[in-house]
Amino acid sequence: MFKGSITALVTPMKNGSLDEEAFRAFVDWQIQEGTHGLVPMGTTGESPTLTHDEHKRIVEICIEVTRGRVPVIAGAGSNNTREAIDLAKFAEKAGADALLVVTPYYNKPNQEGLYQHYKAINDAVGIPIFIYNIPGRSVIDMSVATMARLFELKNIVGVKDATGKIDRISSQRHAMGPDFIQLSGDDGTALAVMAHGGHRCISVTSNVAPKLLSEFQEACMAGDFAKALTIQDRLMPLHEALFIEPNPAGIKYACSLIGKMSDHLRLPLVGVSEPTRNAIRGAMVHAGLIN
Repeated sequence: MFKGSITALVTPMKNGSLDEEAFRAFVDWQIQEGTHGLVPMGTTGESPTLTHDEHKRIVEICIEVTRGRVPVIAGAGSNNTREAIDLAKFAEKAGADALLVVTPYYNKPNQEGLYQHYKAINDAVGIPIFIYNIPGRSVIDMSVATMARLFELKNIVGVKDATGKIDRISSQRHAMGPDFIQLSGDDGTALAVMAHGGHRCISVTSNVAPKLLSEFQEACMAGDFAKALTIQDRLMPLHEALFIEPNPAGIKYACSLIGKMSDHLRLPLVGVSEPTRNAIRGAMVHAGLIN
């Protein structure tokens, strides 16, 4: 069910509010372009600065527009376990196919705290849960041993790995076996992750290049790494340029260049600088996305 290129959706905004019309059109465009799955309300969707009502509204709209055509993995993370459970139960009731739950940030629980946090969410819902392990933002790193414990629970099915440590994919595969779904959380390392036995990618770049990323993942799944490398060569400059400044400022600017939405962000995030704009434009030209 969870295969291929899965887009970590941006959240369009206008005049400080959600741009629901733009979001509806954007979700539909993603599916038409071949995206295999959607993630509303991850970091790329600016979840830290949306209210709970806005968060839930974006999840609702995504599920409504998708109409079961591709799976929806709803972001439901928080450093407050009760809050994460509330978001998770809402997403399940709204019709999400799975949940993406980030490791609790800022309060830095130990490994037992991580286990208990995810177990509480697991016990509260009945749909698949993906661990989102991203030490660069949350500070903490979930150990392979803790993941193995969590994989014994009924709803924990895999991980979005944004550690940047390619060997972790093989270590996690050894510990949990091939049925543990490993999703790359970094476009630049997705090719290596797939070669190491990973399964899919939750992609930022696919917001602006959904067709190319879909073709890339399909090539990987078919074992055609030569074709995948050709696409990687086209997109690697864009993968890098989008993260010169903190995500999602870069990808929102890129989406504005193809007319999908404005590049408005909520404070404390601001738009990218002119040098970064130039780098993103150049990378999009290199990829053949704009002239």
